[in-house]
Amino acid sequence: MLERHEIETFLTLAEELHFGRTALRLRVTTGRISHVVRKLERRIGAPLFARTSRVVQLTPIGRQLADDLAPLVNGMAEAVRRAVEAGRGVTGRLRVAFLGEWTAPTLLRAVSLFTERHPDCEVEVREVQLANSRASLLDGSVDLLIASFPFDGMACGPPLLAERRLLAVAVGHPLAEAEAVSLEVLAEFPVVQYPEITSAEFKRDRTPEWTPSGRPVPKGPAGNTFSEMLSLVALGRGVLPVGELSRRYHARPDITYVPIHDAPPIHRGLVWLESNTTARIREFVRAATDANQAATDAGRGTPSRPATVTCGPR
Repeated sequence: MLERHEIETFLTLAEELHFGRTALRLRVTTGRISHVVRKLERRIGAPLFARTSRVVQLTPIGRQLADDLAPLVNGMAEAVRRAVEAGRGVTGRLRVAFLGEWTAPTLLRAVSLFTERHPDCEVEVREVQLANSRASLLDGSVDLLIASFPFDGMACGPPLLAERRLLAVAVGHPLAEAEAVSLEVLAEFPVVQYPEITSAEFKRDRTPEWTPSGRPVPKGPAGNTFSEMLSLVALGRGVLPVGELSRRYHARPDITYVPIHDAPPIHRGLVWLESNTTARIREFVRAATDANQAATDAGRGTPSRPATVTCGPR
């Protein structure tokens, strides 16, 4: 069996590939690092590092050992973290955010129920924009976000909202008087685009490059925020598929919302960084699901949740 300090020394050197930096991180001498490595190599029976006066590299055996050990060590750390959380209960601070005004009521119901269940955990609520929603999760300034699926590279909870898709067009547009339209009309008019930072999978869902029959969809100009995108629609620069709640929260005299009769619904729910899954997050997701179901059962206007949904990589 390898001792903890041996594994820590080996994996740190495998990452740094520099004895000095490894010693600095572990707060020991370079001589101590060399001693541990030599001891490991004697135990393994083969060199783990190829080292010269200038370069330190993993040997094939060293690389294999690092690849095998790293997930085991990470798993042990995660197990200890979960045990600590379980012992402490749900405390501390949770930062939750919403993207789009229409998601705020659902999030606030979840906050209310979570706070009732876990009064020792402080909840901060904030709003994010299209341009910083993903970055806020990655840099840790937000723990949880209620947003539209798909959201690439994130864990996701059950869908909390499902809404029909509408087509936003300018007043006076040829489609403005239509009772409903097909997705095929996207081939006939430029479609306003989401910001460049938005992921490819999300864009394919909202502003596809092809209609269901395979006709190309012309791209219109891009906006930096949803309000800016709607302004481009009002200016006649393009059309934009949106969720039906946009008609309530973004009612404008210069825009008409036309139902798309053959489009699947838009799903929205909680997303978070998989590696940041904590007891607080799991309990908040549970509270959001319960609060949403209670609202649905009480007939307060929240759309029913579909049974399943795929939350892909955004």
